[in-house]
Amino acid sequence: MRTGHIRRALQVGMVAGFFAAGFLCGSVTQRNADAQLGELGEKALEKAGQSGGALGSAVQLGTAVVEMQQHVDGLQKNIDVLKKIKSSLGG
Repeated sequence: MRTGHIRRALQVGMVAGFFAAGFLCGSVTQRNADAQLGELGEKALEKAGQSGGALGSAVQLGTAVVEMQQHVDGLQKNIDVLKKIKSSLGG
């Protein structure tokens, strides 16, 4: 009876150990897929934007917001340049 409990505990311990080792190895060697999906993601968003409906509208809104932010950033850089020129001229 005692030997059966010990054997069962060893089996459970070995299964848990194998699982832990596999989990550790899997988490160490896991690679991100972000770099691989760059062009595919852009194409998918492009198609979704053209499709219309709620999804198409949301994609178009997101694209418009990103473009507006880029324009605002560009304008802010221009304002900074103008301030530097004004301060160097003594104004």
